[in-house]
Amino acid sequence: MTRLAVREAANARQEEVQRRGRGLGWMSLGLGVAQLAAPDTVRRISGVDDSPTSRAVVPLVGARELVHAAGLLTSRRKSAWAWTRVVGDAMDLTSLGMALAHRGGRRRRRLLNVTGAVLGITVLDLLTAVQATRAKEMGSAQAVRGARRGGPMELTATTTVRKPPSEVYAFWRDLGNLPTFMAHLQEVRATGDRTSHWSASAPFGKNVEWDAEIIDEAAGEKIAWRSTGNADVPNAGTVRFVPAPDGVSTEVHVVLTYDIPGGAVGKAVAKYFGEEPHQQLDDDLRRLKQVLETGEVVRSDGAPWGKRARKEFPQRPAQPLSDSELAKGAAA
Repeated sequence: MTRLAVREAANARQEEVQRRGRGLGWMSLGLGVAQLAAPDTVRRISGVDDSPTSRAVVPLVGARELVHAAGLLTSRRKSAWAWTRVVGDAMDLTSLGMALAHRGGRRRRRLLNVTGAVLGITVLDLLTAVQATRAKEMGSAQAVRGARRGGPMELTATTTVRKPPSEVYAFWRDLGNLPTFMAHLQEVRATGDRTSHWSASAPFGKNVEWDAEIIDEAAGEKIAWRSTGNADVPNAGTVRFVPAPDGVSTEVHVVLTYDIPGGAVGKAVAKYFGEEPHQQLDDDLRRLKQVLETGEVVRSDGAPWGKRARKEFPQRPAQPLSDSELAKGAAA
C-alpha cells in the first residue's frame, strides 16, 4: 500500500470515528431531553415502578446523558467521552438487572426489551470507544516513527470555534493570518491567487522557506495545499470547516503531513516534537480559537512566553513587544 493510500485510510478511520461520536452525541441528547422532560412517560414505557428512587434516578440519568451529549458533540477527544458512555451503560445494565429480579408479567417483559436495547447501545458505545482510542494511538505512533526514522509524519487535530464556517474559512484563506496562531511560522506571503511563500523557524537551528500552492478549495468548506519545488521539509495540509451541531459554531479539522528526512535533521525534528507530536498542532488550534473568538491569544501569567523549549512566540499576537519584554526574552 502506498503512503498516500495509508494516509487516506487513516483519515477515513478518523472521519468515521468523528461521525459515529457525533451520532452517539445526538442519541445522548435525545435520551437526556426525554428523561428530563417526561420522566413519568419514560418510567412507564420502560416498566420501572413509580417509587421515590425511580423518580430521583431517571432525571439524574437524563442529566448524565446531556453531559455526554455536550462532550461528544463539542469535544475533539471522542475516545474519552465514548468511554464515559460505556461506564454509564454498565451502570444502567446493573440497575436493570436488579429491577428484573423483582419484576414479573408485563413489567418484566418491558424491562427485558429495554435491557436488550441498552445492550445494543453498549456494544456500539464500546466499539466506538475502542476504535477512537486505537485511531488516536496509531496516529501518535505513526507521527513519532516518521519523525525519528525519517519518512511521512501526519498530524491531525480538531477544534470548535464559535464563529460561522464562512468567517473561519475567510480568516484561514487570508494566508497572512496563519502566523498569528501557528507558532513555528514567521511569515506567509501570497504570491498569487493560489500560490504563496512561507517562512518558518526550524528546530535544528535555522529558518526554512518554501513555496506552496493551493491544490483544492471549496469556499467555506475546505482548503488543501502542498509545498512546491525543493522544500527542505516537503509538506502538505488540508483544513475542513464543518458546521457544528449548534448551528452557530464551526468544527475545524486539520491534517498536516511532513516528509521528514532521516539522519541528524530527522532526529532534531523528533526531539522538537517530543513524545506527543500532535500537541503543537493542538496548541495552534487553541490559539486560532482564541484569536477568532476574543481577538487575541490569552497569555498565562505563569508562562507568558509560552514554551521556551521550542522558542515559540509570546502568546499575544498582533502587537509589538516592548523593549523590556524583548530584553526578558533574550535573557531567558
